[in-house]
Amino acid sequence: MPKAQFSAGILLYRRRPAGFEVLLVHPGGPFFARRDDGAWSIPKGLIDEGEEPLAAARREFAEETGRPAPDGPAIDLGEVRLRSGKRVVGFALEGDLDAGAIVSNTFETVWPPKSGRVQEFPEIDRGEWFGADAARIKLNAAQAVFVERLAEALSV
Repeated sequence: MPKAQFSAGILLYRRRPAGFEVLLVHPGGPFFARRDDGAWSIPKGLIDEGEEPLAAARREFAEETGRPAPDGPAIDLGEVRLRSGKRVVGFALEGDLDAGAIVSNTFETVWPPKSGRVQEFPEIDRGEWFGADAARIKLNAAQAVFVERLAEALSV
């Protein structure tokens, strides 16, 4: 059995009078182009060998949003396992950024399939702020628990 891959990510949140909102990102590329509910994620990526999970989460946040993660204390949101077997460690940080200004790194893939034509796509094609209820619907099902854990940590 292959070794599980570990990723780390940041659930950025901001307080609002009616509760809190979280920043979610939508994966780029042709596979997710028409998917919405259940397709969004927290900015995350693989943890390099010897790298601390929070350091990896901060690095990946910057790579996927084009902005550094905010300074300040992180809330440990624990770990989830995706259907793929990948494990994701989540952290919450309070902060704000213009979701419309997100500029992601890119990846290359053969598209259309079997065409032999390599195309480049953004890893993240957009970001958006969501209230807790909407975020639970938009997020990949395994990651939705991060919103629950953040609500508990904030006593909301």
